[in-house]
Amino acid sequence: MYKLLSSLAAALLCCARLMAGDPVYPAKAIPDSMQKNAHLVKRFEEIIQTISGPKEVNVVTRYVLTVLDKEGADATMLVRSYNKQVDVRSISGALYDADGKLVKKLKQSDIKDLSVDGDGSLMTDTRYKVHRFYHNLYPYTVEYEVEERLHNTYSLRSWMPQAKKDCTVEASRFTVVTPADYQLRYLASGVSDKPAVTEKGKLVYTWEVKNVPALADEPYSKEFVELSANVLISPAAFKIDDYEGNGATWEGLGKFGYTINAGRDELPDNIKQKVHELIGGQSSKAQQIETLYKWLQQNYRYISIQLGIGGLQTFDAKTVAAKGYGDCKALSNYMMALLKEAGIKSYCAWVKAGDGEKYLNEKFPDDDFNHVILCVPDKDTTWLECTSGTLPAGYLGGFTSDRAVLLLTEEGGKLVHTPAMGMQNNRQERTVNAVMQDNGNLKVSSVTLRSGEEQEDLHNILHVLSKDKQLEVMRKSLDLSSYDVGKYECRERPALVPEIEEQLDLNCNAYATVTGKRIFVVPNILNRGIRKLEADSNRISDVVLKYAFMHTDSVTITVPEGYKAEALPAPVVLMTKFGSYSAVARMTGNTITYIRKLQRKSGTFPKTDYNEFAKFYTTIYRADRNRMVLVKE
Repeated sequence: MYKLLSSLAAALLCCARLMAGDPVYPAKAIPDSMQKNAHLVKRFEEIIQTISGPKEVNVVTRYVLTVLDKEGADATMLVRSYNKQVDVRSISGALYDADGKLVKKLKQSDIKDLSVDGDGSLMTDTRYKVHRFYHNLYPYTVEYEVEERLHNTYSLRSWMPQAKKDCTVEASRFTVVTPADYQLRYLASGVSDKPAVTEKGKLVYTWEVKNVPALADEPYSKEFVELSANVLISPAAFKIDDYEGNGATWEGLGKFGYTINAGRDELPDNIKQKVHELIGGQSSKAQQIETLYKWLQQNYRYISIQLGIGGLQTFDAKTVAAKGYGDCKALSNYMMALLKEAGIKSYCAWVKAGDGEKYLNEKFPDDDFNHVILCVPDKDTTWLECTSGTLPAGYLGGFTSDRAVLLLTEEGGKLVHTPAMGMQNNRQERTVNAVMQDNGNLKVSSVTLRSGEEQEDLHNILHVLSKDKQLEVMRKSLDLSSYDVGKYECRERPALVPEIEEQLDLNCNAYATVTGKRIFVVPNILNRGIRKLEADSNRISDVVLKYAFMHTDSVTITVPEGYKAEALPAPVVLMTKFGSYSAVARMTGNTITYIRKLQRKSGTFPKTDYNEFAKFYTTIYRADRNRMVLVKE
């Protein structure tokens, strides 16, 4: 085929240049426009994916990267996984200096063969080929060529030429070669489709991009995958191991997920007896679910398991019962088995999990999932995160809430949405009582109640870090120059929407500025987390506010006798499409009262609204730091 021949000719030409000692990809040839916002430049990339049969796919990848500075160096590390589903057949590479002259060729002995198994938190039959050229004279260039063989058509390679925001792309080409009768599914975004071309009985699909600039880091932007050019590749009919499926629809993909895990929910007799012992006398379905979920949390632990059929097939329930652990698939399947024994129907669901990983193209069925949760359908559907030992039954949180998931049912896959957390659930309510001394020192006692997604970071800190580390993290969150911590305690409140109460006592040194007979003080002591945003008329992304929340601060400051208010901050009231904010400070006698309220909505707003949003946040930023002036009578 002419494209493959042209690629071969280009490779031979490159070899000839190397033999002649000519520079290859000198860094000075990179235009200034391709270095803006970039730490890394992809000079060239070609990926050829050849599908020869249901379990025979060959992928050849060649790419050249120029590292502009230290920040771009880590992205040049080559990592390729292999297991029973994929072989790494060959790896070659070279390192060039800033002028494009050869510094070093890759030796096979330099390639590390690693396993990440063995620490008790991961079981996998996957190993990794790893290599990196270490070079500290910038810029420099690396070149790699990798050949891989896939033994299935389930996990076909897609194309995303711009791997990171800070990477520019001079040229990248993606080619997929299939038999003439093969039904390839693809979805191109940010790149024009080219029609399939028949060549000698095969179909050849080609996409190409050139001169793709790096993306500026824009606050509150879409996920990178939504902004960057890419081509999703997915089969219609596929085969993996001894299983066949059809991924042309969500129904077919979910049917495959159900089929490979069917019959693996049989419990041993002793666990069946335990189920009935636990729920005996409980007539409420919700109570039974909660009881069994808590028992799962107390008796089984999570480890990552990537064994067998691409990490898709679960341990059976009897294995989990015997071993006392499982991954997201196994623990969800086990919980499903417990509920089944109790007469409660439930379904495993594939989900793309992560606080910044919500995006799923619902118009293009594809396995873009990385996690499994459990759905108990009813009038009020219950969702269970079975890998957590601490979350209450029915709570998902920011990791898996408010996104599309694929239910695996007997009839096939069903695309549904997990519920979003509302503003009323994501709350932070703080009460602060403080006493000021003549020298500006402040003694502070605060109680903060956090709920929903507002408590999740603190929840994780409490369950992962030591007391000393918890205190260290808390200190970093305070916008105070000098202080001592007198007391720091957190208490979790069990509820369907979890809450944490935090008690904090501080002695703040020179919090207020004393000048002669005047004291300058910021009444907003502890809540100055809103960032200042700059206007941007060239913004690329829409404005994405991931979740709604509300903050309320009630602050009382007792000041020394003999002082009165000389100047109070003007009340601030903001009402916008993004939310609302108000801040009011008053002084009665020797007591300052400050009330702050912020309600921020969730949603996606057009990029033309960004400057208005930036003004909203910047106004809050300034209002949060407004000072009042006290004068001694």
